[in-house]
Amino acid sequence: MIDIQALNKTFKLFHRPLDRLFEAVTGKCRHTSYHALQDISFQVAPGEVLGVLGRNGAGKSTLLKLLTGVLLPDSGTIHIDGRVTGLLELGTGFNPELTGLQNITANGLMLGMSHEEIDAKRDTIVEFSELGGYIDEPLRTYSSGMSMRLAFSIAIHADPRCFLVDEALSVGDGYFQQKCMKRIREFKESGGSILFVSHDLNAVKMLCDRALVIEGGQLAYNGNADDAVNLYNRIMARQAEEEEGRHQQRNDRSYGSGEISVIDGSLWGENSLSTTLASGERLELDLTLEAREAVEDVTLGMLIRDRFGQDIFGVNTFQLGQTVSLQAGERQQARLKLGANIAPGKYTVTLALHSREHHLDDCYWWCDSYLQFEVAGFKQHLFSGICRLPTDIQMTPVAAAPQAGQPTERQESQS
Repeated sequence: MIDIQALNKTFKLFHRPLDRLFEAVTGKCRHTSYHALQDISFQVAPGEVLGVLGRNGAGKSTLLKLLTGVLLPDSGTIHIDGRVTGLLELGTGFNPELTGLQNITANGLMLGMSHEEIDAKRDTIVEFSELGGYIDEPLRTYSSGMSMRLAFSIAIHADPRCFLVDEALSVGDGYFQQKCMKRIREFKESGGSILFVSHDLNAVKMLCDRALVIEGGQLAYNGNADDAVNLYNRIMARQAEEEEGRHQQRNDRSYGSGEISVIDGSLWGENSLSTTLASGERLELDLTLEAREAVEDVTLGMLIRDRFGQDIFGVNTFQLGQTVSLQAGERQQARLKLGANIAPGKYTVTLALHSREHHLDDCYWWCDSYLQFEVAGFKQHLFSGICRLPTDIQMTPVAAAPQAGQPTERQESQS
């Protein structure tokens, strides 16, 4: 279990290196204070995965360094039951001049493992990392993905009670990322606590029981992972707007600068004519857009999420090569049609109006879960998983293999 209470960390920032020396000699202040973390409190129960979200510079990495003992807090308490290991910045704790095998020993000792533990698990660590003969090569010859494989393998086999994962996993290939995720789930099921820091929002939704959002060194949210992701999206959308001083809060669910918005919307199944439709049926959305100011080249986007908050499908007019423009006070009707080739379940539709491809540049209007619908039953063939992909199966007869002692067709022709 992890128990963090009133954690604070401040760094001294010096304009020039000489200012540090001047302050040390004269005692006169020549620095400014940067509050990386302010009054952070939370707990992680055994067997729980806690996600940590926040834009760059929010304080996520500082938090993990405090939990691993790399940094010491200015005030507050940190209580962790058992050994804590994790992946921080790639290469932390490694010596590039040592071989991979030698780094297993050095890094294992840093994590609190004994020589006996390292000797007993060395082969398992090497096997999991899948580095093969490269394990005897200096670490400076490794790619970032190879270093991540070794770091993760050492950390997860150190028998921690708490495992901390930063963005280091993002450098691995897809296969090894899936392997790591499977191992993380096994660790969770065994009762281990996990802090998962990532910008992969789907991974946070699917893997985490709860999530924190850290903004400006302060705890902005602690709760449901889906709500945390929505708040994080809102923070990222506001970032560009606040720089231009154009942000205007619209209501509890929608936000944006407000030049244009969706003022009405509905959806139905083509055959059911209701918000409950069959898998494979066409889904239709009818939206009314209104412009408060003249806007050019607006992008209308939609995103479907399942009941877990996982992003299922998203598309916008920019990706489809279409443009939308409105004059001040003008209204336009938008009709979207798509095949709902998705598994039965409950879904929500998030809508957005922004410039170009995504909302990070100019977010005029965004609303999570603006519409809801349910898929019940199948209109076409049954399938497993989340979505139906067009599939064609062809069967071709093959001549039976000759039994033992019988001549083959080629032998008969030669005779």
